[in-house]
Formats: sequence, C-alpha cells, structure tokens
Amino acid sequence: MNLTELNKVATAMVAPGKGVLAADESSGTIKKRFDAIGVESTEDNRRDYREMLFRSTDAMSRHISGVILYDETIWQNAKDGTPLIRLIEQAGAIPGIKVDEGTQALPMCPGELVTVGLDRLAERLKKYYERGARFAKWRAVIDIGSGIPSMTAIHVNAHALARYAALCQAAQIVPIVEPEVLMDGDHDIDRCYEVTSRVLNKTFQELRVQRVALEGMILKPNMAVSGKKCAKQASVAEVADKTVRLLKACVPAAVPGIAFLSGGQSDEDATAHLNAMNTLCPLPWRLTFSYGRALQAAPQKAWSGKAENVAAGQKAFTHRARMNALATKGEWASALEQKAA
Repeated sequence: MNLTELNKVATAMVAPGKGVLAADESSGTIKKRFDAIGVESTEDNRRDYREMLFRSTDAMSRHISGVILYDETIWQNAKDGTPLIRLIEQAGAIPGIKVDEGTQALPMCPGELVTVGLDRLAERLKKYYERGARFAKWRAVIDIGSGIPSMTAIHVNAHALARYAALCQAAQIVPIVEPEVLMDGDHDIDRCYEVTSRVLNKTFQELRVQRVALEGMILKPNMAVSGKKCAKQASVAEVADKTVRLLKACVPAAVPGIAFLSGGQSDEDATAHLNAMNTLCPLPWRLTFSYGRALQAAPQKAWSGKAENVAAGQKAFTHRARMNALATKGEWASALEQKAA
C-alpha cells in the first residue's frame, strides 16, 4: 500500500469547491427514478442519462471531484464508443465504484440489515483498479425504530465496513466508508445524534482494529437530522451545530474529509445544511457532498428521456453542482436558488 498516493486521491476528492457525484444507483433504484419521469429503464437509456451528466463539462470540471459508478456503468461506452469512465477522467474528475452487493436480513435481529459483498472483493477490486477506479464505496444501513438499532447490527456492519476498507487500501483504492443512519422514522434529532454517535464510534474502532490508514479514506455519513415523520423538524442551524459537534466527538482529525450523503433530504435542505456547517470554522477536516438524488432529481426531471432535453438536463445538473460547490465554502445563499429559477 502506498499511503502517500491514497492520501493524494482522498485529498483531491474533498478539494475546496468540489464534491462527489453518486451515480451508483442499482438497477432497482434507477428503475424507480426512471418510473417517476416516465422513462423505461433500459441499458441504453441508463447509459444516455449518465453520459448526459458526464458530458456536462462546466459542472464536471469545476464542481465535481469524483463520480461513484455502478458495475454496469464502469464497463459501458458512450454513444460514440468512448468509455464512460474516460469522460469522467477527461473532465478532471476521479472515477470510483460502488462495490457492496446490497443488503440482507440480519439473522436473529428482526427488522435489521447487513451489507454483503466481501466474498471475492479482492479480485473485483483488482479489475476495477485496472479499469481506472481510484476509490470505492460501501454502504451500511442502520435503521432507527422501536428497540433498534441493536448492538449486533451496529457491530456487524462496522466490522464489514472496516474489512472492505482494508481490502480497498491493499488494492491501492481509497475507501469511502458509508455508515448511513436512516432518516425514515419519527425520531427527533437527538435520537439521530445518539445513534449516529454509537455507529461512528464503533466504525472507527473497527477501522483501527483492521489497520485501515485513516489518512487514506473518506467518511460518508448522514447528518444529524430529525426523522422524516417527526412532528418537530430541526432548523438548519441546529442540524449544522449538532452534526459538527457529533463529528468532532467521533471522527479523528487524520481523516482528510467528510462527504455527506443527502439521505432523502430535499435538494435545497441538503445544500443549506452543508453550507451552514462550513460557516462553523475552523474544522479539522474538509466537509463536502457525495449526493445522489439531491444532485440528480432536477436533471432527471428536466431530461425526461428525451434527446432534445439534454441541454436542459445539463443546465439543471450544473446549477445543483454549483450550489453545492458554494456550500462547501460556506458561500451559498437561498437567494441564488430563486435567481436561477
């Protein structure tokens, strides 16, 4: 393992004014997104849609540091025969790959899940590296509910995240470590804070046990937010304050950067929360975005599967990328959204 090189990639992924585009929706997830805009989820349509994003030169070269790809996409070629991964490289962004294989029910833990995909991961990472991937992603899912999460679910998911991260670094690939505490319940922000703190502490304990070099990884956590069904939704200031306090308590300063997931927040909420956090300086790590839906909902709608809407889709993507890029520097304001609209 060359830690200097890993750290160089990790640092580039969280460069000021840039963030990561999560374009790694599984076939099932992208089908749901396409259903919503009335587009059939065929291999060609998925390719055309992602090609549209990767050819958004302004967004990709100025605001996107890296792109997380799905297995299908990393092997696909654009319409003109150029590998999609080359389009990302040509824009100056770093290609990455989602390597987990989804979740399964966790035995003896009703309502809880464990992420799978460690079998033969070392072989897969080697192929992805040869193809050009320089970072990877693995998502663990922790739900908040009555009597959950259990220590079992937190432990097995943290253990798998650390094993994945160690395998990545051995393959000279930067791991994005993503323990996601879901915002689906009716819990308040303090319950989210408490669970996320347990999850992060256990994750870093496992990363140390498995000798993962913290300087060569990126953390992709949820923010401390109220559950979607909670009657009292926390303000932007409270989310920013509690998330930063949580991270300072749990995340070692050796980690180069933290790239948040949007986790079902609205586009503007995800941007506003990130922006507010970046006004709470100084911070020991860079805070940026690794958004999927919060970067893509607008361009998907604008594109709607029609070739004549490609420019409109790219414009919508560039706008969201720019708004989030400003938020990484604490320079975003909601008036900028109205102006664009």
